[in-house]
Amino acid sequence: MSSKMKVAGWVALGAVAGALTTMQLQANARSSLLPLDEMQQLAAVFGIVKSDYVEPVDEKKLINDAIAGMVSGLDPHSQFFDKKSFKEFREGTTGKFVGVGIEIGMEDGLVKIVSPIEGSPAFRAGLKSGDLISRIDDTAVRGLSLDQAVKKMRGEPATKVSLSIYRKAENRSFPVTITREEIKVQSVRAKVIEPGYAWIRVSQFQDRTVDDFAKKLEEIYKQEPRLKGLVLDLRNDPGGLLDGAIAISAAFLPKDVEVVSTNGQIAESKASYKATPEDYRRRSGDDPIKRLPVALKTVPLVVLVNEGSASAAEIVAGALQDHKRATVMGAQTFGKGSVQTVRQLGPETALKITTARYYTPSGRSIQAKGIVPDVLLDETAEGNVFAALRMREADLEKHLNNGPEDNEARLKAREEARQKLEAEYAKRAEPPKPLPEFGSSEDFPLVQALNQLKGQPVIASKTALERKAEAKPND
Repeated sequence: MSSKMKVAGWVALGAVAGALTTMQLQANARSSLLPLDEMQQLAAVFGIVKSDYVEPVDEKKLINDAIAGMVSGLDPHSQFFDKKSFKEFREGTTGKFVGVGIEIGMEDGLVKIVSPIEGSPAFRAGLKSGDLISRIDDTAVRGLSLDQAVKKMRGEPATKVSLSIYRKAENRSFPVTITREEIKVQSVRAKVIEPGYAWIRVSQFQDRTVDDFAKKLEEIYKQEPRLKGLVLDLRNDPGGLLDGAIAISAAFLPKDVEVVSTNGQIAESKASYKATPEDYRRRSGDDPIKRLPVALKTVPLVVLVNEGSASAAEIVAGALQDHKRATVMGAQTFGKGSVQTVRQLGPETALKITTARYYTPSGRSIQAKGIVPDVLLDETAEGNVFAALRMREADLEKHLNNGPEDNEARLKAREEARQKLEAEYAKRAEPPKPLPEFGSSEDFPLVQALNQLKGQPVIASKTALERKAEAKPND
């Protein structure tokens, strides 16, 4: 058969498929008719690639790539999940994964262990905070992204991974072989910083976050029954499950006040969520928020945020700020004010699609602006070291309410900021020090938060300015 005949055949097939699909979707009130000409063109391209490409191609992969391309053209947060990515997505929301059990960051191009997870294989192997990983099996870490390093350390249960460790405190390197296990991530950390004052950090909103949050607060109140002030740390919290954000907001707010509202094209996306168990308990059973001391509703509260605080973290900060329940301190947040809904397509595939925007109780849209703190703070006593280089929602290509010209200007400004920072530190004898661990005694924003709670002077930023929203939403 000639190429022309092949194309004609696929066009005819596309016409049939398009007609059948159109007939099927007419029965679905929420769906509109598919464009027949474009569906025929899609089928024609599929046929040409399948028959004429230089190498044989997998049909399923072609279809998956076509779906992924369609969805990725919408906005930065809509995504098609194939088998592998859907598994990783579910691991992220459950807080369970198979790996060695370490919280990590980057330092000098190497993977830095921020903290081994208690009871994990890495913890039992004796790895410590501050250890640097230089090799993962036979791969040098330098040159890898953090995400690439994470993927190399994860794997199947009972498999082994070899790590080369450099321990700066002892100025020595050594190898360690660890057997991977299923790890349960602790998304909440807390401690009493000094008599009367405590710190609780939520690093992500996962399935167990609300239960862990309540447990940590109960432990704090056992240690400090007359708590004078609390710091809720949401810095670098990328968000997660909406019901977790509503529950944690409800822990501090009066019952039934609005926490967040959503608005979108479909009826189910137009909703108001309140500080009530009916809006945050997805499953029947005990409500851990009800067990918390009544004093939590009135304890002086500071919420710490930064450019990495996004989505669910912004919902909490916005709700507590609008209801004047807390003083929000830090840097303007990421600005992810859109709602994603996951629609499962099959046993192992799904579609994550943006269906609505978030609004704070006062009606503010978080999208492409974020939450502006009541008190702007620098990262360190010397000023902001890396803040200018951090990506925000408004920097992402195809984000809602932004055009390509504006995005190009932002990328140019970011590159100028990077070059300026490099030029400044090239003049110094030493490179910039990594930021202190959150919750440590050297944590400058935390110190300022404690000063706020105690009524002592706070060193606010003299250079940070509010960044405006991209545009007003159409809905």
